[in-house]
Amino acid sequence: MRDLLLIALYAAAGAAAVGLAGAVALRVLRRRSMAVSLALLTTVAVGSMLAGTLSVAWAMFLSSHDLTVVTTVCAVAAVASTLTALLLGRWVIGGHRDLERAAHTLGEGGGFARPATPMPAELTSLARQLDDASTKLAVSHERERALEASRRELVAWISHDLRSPLAGLRAMAEALEDGVADDPGRYHRQIRGEVERLTSMVNDLFELSRIQAGSLTLNPTRVSAYDLVSDAIAGAGPLAAERGVRLADDGVEAVPLEADGKELTRVLANLLVNAIHRTPADGTVAVSARRADDAVVLAVTDGCGGIPAADLPRVFDTGWRGTDARTPPGGAGLGLAIVRGVVEAHAGRATVRNVPGGCRFEVTLPRA
Repeated sequence: MRDLLLIALYAAAGAAAVGLAGAVALRVLRRRSMAVSLALLTTVAVGSMLAGTLSVAWAMFLSSHDLTVVTTVCAVAAVASTLTALLLGRWVIGGHRDLERAAHTLGEGGGFARPATPMPAELTSLARQLDDASTKLAVSHERERALEASRRELVAWISHDLRSPLAGLRAMAEALEDGVADDPGRYHRQIRGEVERLTSMVNDLFELSRIQAGSLTLNPTRVSAYDLVSDAIAGAGPLAAERGVRLADDGVEAVPLEADGKELTRVLANLLVNAIHRTPADGTVAVSARRADDAVVLAVTDGCGGIPAADLPRVFDTGWRGTDARTPPGGAGLGLAIVRGVVEAHAGRATVRNVPGGCRFEVTLPRA
């Protein structure tokens, strides 16, 4: 028993010396290739066994014949393990280089193509994460391109809508100034109307900028969907009468909502104004409010004849007005974008779909 303890102590001392030297070497070579670290690790393992054996032999616990046998076995094991470590390191480095090339294409703006060569589990997991990041980055780039296109269209349309009324205002102001206006009262009324339309456009731009900047402040209170619809219909009544459009109640339930009544009234007003402008004379615009599970659905149905299927996904985009709305009363194409922004701020969603004879805008909000 005593001899076994001594053998264990001598072997531990020899192995500890080699292990310490190996730790120092690993620290020095920590920035080198993984193949070098793996080869060094196998060398430390075999060297620890050999050092322990030599320590035991030095203490005269082994004969010279046994020492030769053990040394030969350790040498063969060292060669085999070193070759295996080098092969493993080469495999890992190959996978790393393939992954590095694929990541380089991602950095240059291309898509990430996961290498088909087998790799260790850690590199495979990293490749999977890079693949997911590439997909998200592509979606983000596509969204950024769509937003940039929308901004360019908005600037072009706003410039168009501003140029015409400003030119008209300048001409009427010059006519009044020169005293050549045959009906100054009519000119004043036209100037006032154009100023009000420009003011409305600027207010819409300001509201949209607040929504997109995330600075829209909501003051939620308990309101009834019935009251919201009633107020919106009352506000849109004069415009509907002027254009010969009927406003109809398509079933309005007194469903409670926890929302900002002022902002939701603006949402319904924008939807109604949009529907009235698109509905021909003698047409009907219907408004409804109903329960749907744990939500409330506010809907406005018009008689516009429908929206082309290719344009449906763009209806709520900033600046979108369709191909036939380049001039007033098409507006700046901000009303529906404001609708979506306000509704999403209320944790709801705004959708549109075609129905026989027109289209139906729906606002889905959480029920109180």
